[in-house]
Amino acid sequence: MEENFQETLPDVVEDIQQAFTWQEFAVGIGIFLLFLIFRKVFTTYIFKFIIAVSRKAPIETLTNVLLAFERPVRSFFVFIGIYAAFVYYPIEAGTEDFINQLFRTLIIFHVAWGLFNLTAPGSSTFNQIGKRFKIQYDDILLPFLSKLIRFAIVVMALSIIASEWNYNVSGFVAGLGLGGLAFALAAQESLSNFFGGVVIITEKPFKMGDWIKTPSVEGFVEDISFRSTKVRTFEDSLITVPNSTLANEPIENWTEMGKRQITFDIGVHYDTPSAKVRAAVSDIDAYLNRHTDIDDELIIVKFNSFGDSSLNLFLYFFTKPTGWVDHMNIREEVNFGVLDILEEHGMRIAYPTQTVHLQHSAEKADIHS
Repeated sequence: MEENFQETLPDVVEDIQQAFTWQEFAVGIGIFLLFLIFRKVFTTYIFKFIIAVSRKAPIETLTNVLLAFERPVRSFFVFIGIYAAFVYYPIEAGTEDFINQLFRTLIIFHVAWGLFNLTAPGSSTFNQIGKRFKIQYDDILLPFLSKLIRFAIVVMALSIIASEWNYNVSGFVAGLGLGGLAFALAAQESLSNFFGGVVIITEKPFKMGDWIKTPSVEGFVEDISFRSTKVRTFEDSLITVPNSTLANEPIENWTEMGKRQITFDIGVHYDTPSAKVRAAVSDIDAYLNRHTDIDDELIIVKFNSFGDSSLNLFLYFFTKPTGWVDHMNIREEVNFGVLDILEEHGMRIAYPTQTVHLQHSAEKADIHS
């Protein structure tokens, strides 16, 4: 097929040289120049007017498409002028078929060129996609999608052009399939990490800067890529975790906490009068409700149970700040406040004890723990 094309091209050129007079040649040049003038008018005035009108529309898609196809349209006007000039000439049928085939190839090329521009990483189209689907990692995901789509556009354009010139592309497509299969088998782990990264980036269980905890790592997320995620631990070491590992683990995102829980028991002596226990419970509850950093939606302070060696008071509440340092400061402040209330009521905190009762008569002893 390639040899036939090389043999046909000189004949086509010769036919074109012999098929028309100088007058017809001048008319053809005039047609070409007319299209160049029309191209200038269109790109300078008409195209800018269409852009200005489209920008007033609520949907920006039309504007993005026009901007992406601006340069291909300018280039295509030149080829339309050349094609119109050749069509005017009285050329033979074989030559005309060749010119039509070449013109269809140029149409495919310019359409692919416009689509290639439309899918650029920095194009407004991809920015709108990121906002519409709330893709927070557009600096990672959108450039990758852009490269993938652009590669597909180039491959499809080359395949269509090859088919237009009667080349068999089935072997090329089959080769791509076999090559992709071999690549997938050779890079299973890398592909697993890649798809794990896709899951993390699209589902967004965490974002950069979040404090996360998993069975394998705990710390602050510093970087997310398609292969791995970097986490800064509390020991200030940097751990790189494969995305396939993170995608298959439960992830606890501490940064997403709206409030942070505190719960504990306080044991007081068994000889404490019930009136003091009741008053202490009431005062602790009032103290927590007054605290500005304690969430008042759910506060529980109850005389909970009779323990082995103490009367147990149960406290359950949440702090509004969720940061580790702020949370610990509030926790310490509450602990001191509870101690002060217990001291005001003359109550002592119990500790584990054992009481031994001895009988006077025989070698029997009851030990109560």
